Amino acid sequence: MPGFLLHLGATVLCAHGGQAQPTSPNSRVLVSGQPIVQQPMPYTIAGCPFVSGTNPLPCVTAQWVTGATRILATGMPVLLLDSQAICVPNGTPLTIVVTQTRVTGT
Repeated sequence: MPGFLLHLGATVLCAHGGQAQPTSPNSRVLVSGQPIVQQPMPYTIAGCPFVSGTNPLPCVTAQWVTGATRILATGMPVLLLDSQAICVPNGTPLTIVVTQTRVTGT
């Protein structure tokens, strides 16, 4: 399904409101003047308040499980607005809240 390409300036949150940031954006490809991000690169998460019972279990990192099927950058799939990720250690999803709206892909 087509969607806007994800870039460094996108707002991405864990299910509990923690801020997610890419560990290694691709600075060779820019959209709206910012580097894009690709599927195999994990995100780090800061500020996740999740607690399971009395044990803190915040989201720490997230791994993308879906990306573009037809667009590659440096041989790796780019991430799209509808890409899915799983947070570690609790298995909750990431939510892409805002991204650029000029470049789409599938």
